[in-house]
Amino acid sequence: MKHSYVHGYTPVESGRLHDQARTLEALLHGDTHYPAGCQVLEAGCGTGAQTAILVRRSPEARLTSVDIAAASLREAAQRIRTMATATVSFEQADCARLPHADNCFDHVFVCFMLEHLARPNDVLAELKRVLQPGGTLTVIEGDHGSFYCYPQTDAAGRVVRCLIDLQAAGGGDALVGRRLYPLLAGAHFETVRVAPRVVYVDPSRPEWEQGFSRDTFIAMVAGVEEDALDQGLIDPATWRRGIADLKATIGRGTFHYTFFKAIARKAID
Repeated sequence: MKHSYVHGYTPVESGRLHDQARTLEALLHGDTHYPAGCQVLEAGCGTGAQTAILVRRSPEARLTSVDIAAASLREAAQRIRTMATATVSFEQADCARLPHADNCFDHVFVCFMLEHLARPNDVLAELKRVLQPGGTLTVIEGDHGSFYCYPQTDAAGRVVRCLIDLQAAGGGDALVGRRLYPLLAGAHFETVRVAPRVVYVDPSRPEWEQGFSRDTFIAMVAGVEEDALDQGLIDPATWRRGIADLKATIGRGTFHYTFFKAIARKAID
């Protein structure tokens, strides 16, 4: 693998993340709001795609956004500077070893991070450590195994499988969405509630065909072409046919995907 982050740290990927965030904002964040003055940790903020949404929806909360990649943090800080109401502190840190005291955040927010971790239990334990008793943990993750489309071909399924296998080879889990309840319950969070957030796309929703099918999902799969071919997971002709078959659903077929959103609390001693 060329990078620990399977999608790569490129301007194209950064743009895809922000397109994805805008497209999915209402679906994933419609019920996310933090009160004025509370301390919120955003773990794994990347280039700030979700940070901007948190700022818009909870403008008076005090946000600490953490990521391990310095370049991503710089890009996130630059984007958030343009938002006049933002109260955000950016910090470079490993989410398994946070430089924060016990019980110092009112809420913790995680989006699309656990899928990239070889040891998500270690990170959840650390997030629980810095969360105050009674505070909430919100986790949003996808599940690439929930994808299906019509018409669906073997080649289309194989290119999606390449992404799942590449992520697994790097220690991650592209199917982590289905594991959220056992992960959070196993980390001893209380009142764990998980809700599916279903994306359904057909030609009557052209904005979703562009924003999700083409610019989010197909772009994400297409971005691992080099690694998939280098590792011999698929041959070039099948790859090209699979990507073309995914694109062929736009304008005449349907596209389906499920995200999962979990909200849990740290026990009050």
